[in-house]
Amino acid sequence: MTERYVPAAGRPAFTRLYDPVVALTMREATFRGRLCAQVLDGLAPGAPVVDVGCGTGTLAIALAAAGAEVIGVDGDPEVLALARAKAGAAAVQWRKGPATALPLAGESADRVVMSLLLHHLGAGAKRTALAEAVRVLRPGGRLHVADWGRPRDPVMRTGAWVLARVDGPEGLREHLSGGVPALLADAGFVAVAVHDRLRTTWGSLELLSGLRGRKPT
Repeated sequence: MTERYVPAAGRPAFTRLYDPVVALTMREATFRGRLCAQVLDGLAPGAPVVDVGCGTGTLAIALAAAGAEVIGVDGDPEVLALARAKAGAAAVQWRKGPATALPLAGESADRVVMSLLLHHLGAGAKRTALAEAVRVLRPGGRLHVADWGRPRDPVMRTGAWVLARVDGPEGLREHLSGGVPALLADAGFVAVAVHDRLRTTWGSLELLSGLRGRKPT
């Protein structure tokens, strides 16, 4: 069965609303600032970073402005057009491609970032996307994930229930049961850690990382 493609905003009609919705409902400055700092920690100037499912490019542009060599990859040409039109976009290499078949050479990146991507994918596609991250990372490279985790109180559970009605429950199932760290470990990442949990309108947003472990087969 062909995996259904889901755009950054969950539904194609919402694409142009993506940036304002994220800014208003998800503590964007806080979570993107923390995510950028975690990605850049220990990264040599000019080292390559791949932003998978880069969407409208906010994170990719911020990482490039901080001195990283950034490749933003997304499967949606409309969202890439929005990204290319932003200030600072010329510092990023933009490429069209799915998370499950990255248009990149093996062992070509020091960091891979998946911000608000994995919950859009079905169970099989999540695992394929993570295997692609392992493939393109250099030995010792690091994956960073910002995505939904298990809601820890009634308010967060209510937000997650609404999110599931917007984005669909299938991709969120493992997230809302707290299964993302295990997903990363099963893909071959080691030293998997949850660095932050942020309360948002839509539930608990987690920032995780893992080091590339075993060599892809």
